[in-house]
Amino acid sequence: MDTEQARTFLTVVAAGNFNAASRLLNVTQSTVSARIKALEDNLGCRLFTRNKAGAVLTPQGRQFQKHASTLVRTAALARQDVGIPHGFRSWLNVAGRFALWEQFLQDWLPAMRQLVPDVSIRAEVGLDDEIMQWLVEGRTDLGLLYTPQSRPGLEIVPLFSEMLVLASADAAQAGVLGPDYIYVDWGPEFYAKHGAAFADYEGPALTANTGWLALQHVLRFGGSAYLPLRLTTGHMAAGRLHRVPDVPAFQLSAYVAHTREIDPAVIGPAMAELRRLAARLENIHG
Repeated sequence: MDTEQARTFLTVVAAGNFNAASRLLNVTQSTVSARIKALEDNLGCRLFTRNKAGAVLTPQGRQFQKHASTLVRTAALARQDVGIPHGFRSWLNVAGRFALWEQFLQDWLPAMRQLVPDVSIRAEVGLDDEIMQWLVEGRTDLGLLYTPQSRPGLEIVPLFSEMLVLASADAAQAGVLGPDYIYVDWGPEFYAKHGAAFADYEGPALTANTGWLALQHVLRFGGSAYLPLRLTTGHMAAGRLHRVPDVPAFQLSAYVAHTREIDPAVIGPAMAELRRLAARLENIHG
């Protein structure tokens, strides 16, 4: 057994099926199948049951998951242990959606540097599926995302609620999405609510997988997009953006997910500071 097989196994668990796992790993589906087959042969048992719902763990697969996580995480920890900068006792790998870094995690980083100055922090940007995969693999210790998935060994905690508003560069826009509307993929919950609110909308000419891309495009070239209120307030005050009236706003929950194996002396201050910043946001934006 090697770590690549274990990592592939964990990616299938995180993705839910072999096809999605192949995309995340940037290999063919047949390669994923071959790795899982070799792993099953090595262990002498079936790890997944494949059906229309995807790849479901067998009882043996659920039992093996904790060992696979330990194997991959141990390899990652070994690499990191060699690379810990001199003078630091530990490290914390943090990943978050781009929108959650802006005006939130960016404020959390300097606070953590003061709270635990002997902890080396690695910061990364990722999409929800990537962050979930990194958490399951043990590559990431702490992840901030909008659509977490329950997985063994992970603690998932609600953090705060975003308000997504339709922000436009055109002060006169009202009641419609408009021809220059940019659809931002905020996840399946937003997709469902958006579809119900704009049932007759034929579809956008431009779609972005992060709010940052949409925001920069609107600021430079015009148009509109659903964006977090906390990220648009300053632009609205300066007259660069305008909230479109007569259209619904949508709530989007942000979560923090972390592995249960983190040093309490590290995760304690990290979570306390996240909660403090989340409470501040709630007070500012209601």
